[in-house]
Amino acid sequence: MLRITGGKVYDPANGIDGVVKDLCIDDQGLFVPAVEGGRTIDATGMIVFPGGVDVHTHVAGGAINFARAMTPEDHRRTQAFIRTKSRRSGLGGMAPTTFATGYLYAGMGWTTVNEAAVPVLSARHTHEELADIPIVDKASLTLMANNEILLDQLEKGEFERAKQVLAWYLWSAKSYGIKAVNPGGVAAWKYGHDAKQLTSPIDGYSKLTPGVIVTHLARICDELGLPHPVHLHCNNLGAPGNISTTIDTLKHLEGHRAHIAHSQYHAYGGDGWDTMCSETAQLAEYFNAHPSITTDAGAVLFGDTVTITADGPWQHLLYKLTGRKWGNLDVENETGCGIVPYTYRPSNLVNAVQWAAGLELLLLIKNPWQVFLSTDHPNGGCFWRYPEIIELLMRADVRKESLLKLPDGIKGKITLPEIDREYSLYEVAISMSAGPARALGLFQKGNLGLGCDGDVVIYEEDENVRKMFGHPRYVIKGGEIVLEDGEIREAPSGREFIVKPPCDPGIDDFMRPLFEDCYTMSFENYPVEMERIHNPRMQDCIEVPR
Repeated sequence: MLRITGGKVYDPANGIDGVVKDLCIDDQGLFVPAVEGGRTIDATGMIVFPGGVDVHTHVAGGAINFARAMTPEDHRRTQAFIRTKSRRSGLGGMAPTTFATGYLYAGMGWTTVNEAAVPVLSARHTHEELADIPIVDKASLTLMANNEILLDQLEKGEFERAKQVLAWYLWSAKSYGIKAVNPGGVAAWKYGHDAKQLTSPIDGYSKLTPGVIVTHLARICDELGLPHPVHLHCNNLGAPGNISTTIDTLKHLEGHRAHIAHSQYHAYGGDGWDTMCSETAQLAEYFNAHPSITTDAGAVLFGDTVTITADGPWQHLLYKLTGRKWGNLDVENETGCGIVPYTYRPSNLVNAVQWAAGLELLLLIKNPWQVFLSTDHPNGGCFWRYPEIIELLMRADVRKESLLKLPDGIKGKITLPEIDREYSLYEVAISMSAGPARALGLFQKGNLGLGCDGDVVIYEEDENVRKMFGHPRYVIKGGEIVLEDGEIREAPSGREFIVKPPCDPGIDDFMRPLFEDCYTMSFENYPVEMERIHNPRMQDCIEVPR
């Protein structure tokens, strides 16, 4: 049992903005009105937030392992965690090892993460890695926008059958929701092509277009009642002029819930790399007029990283543009993946636009409940650099100082110099915790209300924003103090959230012959067994208003 007294509490889920109040957590790890006995933390002079929630990150599975193998140079220069009584050894860096991932997230005050891209065929391995990440609770999203069996049903106009197929795959993966990456584009990549136009049929199909896939996936997620809506990585990632594709995609989603992944990479104008510019004002205007959609920024930070995405065509283009080493993974009939190490440089005009665009979206979208802190780790930068972004959001003077380091040619390509908005602590608490928790449908997270999970971070109030958010005084996970005075005290196992959507019991008989035609793995060995999920927590499906 634990009592936290005297701190200024920021709890946006309950409308509490810097009010000094006590919090109590019982021996079940839940917030309660009062407790008797146990430890008391005097948080006088400190600020109290709900534990952070990362709505979009890449921390487990085959792709991140490939990235670790491709970047041995990073291992030699990175932070090492030495084994102690409460901690196992691990390496930080661009693609941290599993144990280091948990320590680094907890070290900033984050207590829940969402692994945003899992092919079903490699889900078993991904769950093993998620189980090996300590402290934080986890969820994962299944890749579905280029699955051959699913696309075949949509091509035939068999929507109800497609819905049952998707439900079968989601439960087979023991996942939490659906991720759509470059819909149709990765399927076209098997023919050496991409899918740039939402209304043009994709390779291998006569009628099926990216726009049709987007609309149907959003509808399926709604009709199945998944707690998190379709999580969409739009077509034309990273390309100059892709703002038109993004706005067109959003129009295809009207009438449905949706979460747009790493929107910074989808907010560019221009007709080539020399003319590329930010079009975040246009994208923000759309979000401001459509409060039912959410996004994570996918903000870029200057420096070295490694890019990982299921968007194979984009990664091949990045390889051609940079000449850096490149890896490609093709996951049978499900999806593809590419890995390219990358360095964002302030002297590079394209990188400068990307850096500005991520901040612009976070500042121009008026409602912080719609736009969340992310770097699409590790693509835009490592998650453990989030305090740098928070400082840039809260301090206009720091942004202006940073702008001075960019090339003169950046003027006229971005709108960041014109933005004076500064985030309040309340808005930071929404963007890093309460907002992403709500978007994920995890209402017990990002919430300091009675009956919710006792996940809390306590910061020493400090004018140095980066220092404050980078070095919490206490991090509490489920009522247990896991970090105190900068040291990991305990490393409990986190939970993993999964959903079981309604599914026709006869779907196995439909899937079996198709599966045997498409896969090298036997049908019986494909679904992930429940005993493979460490500490599972089943989330209920919901009734989505229509």
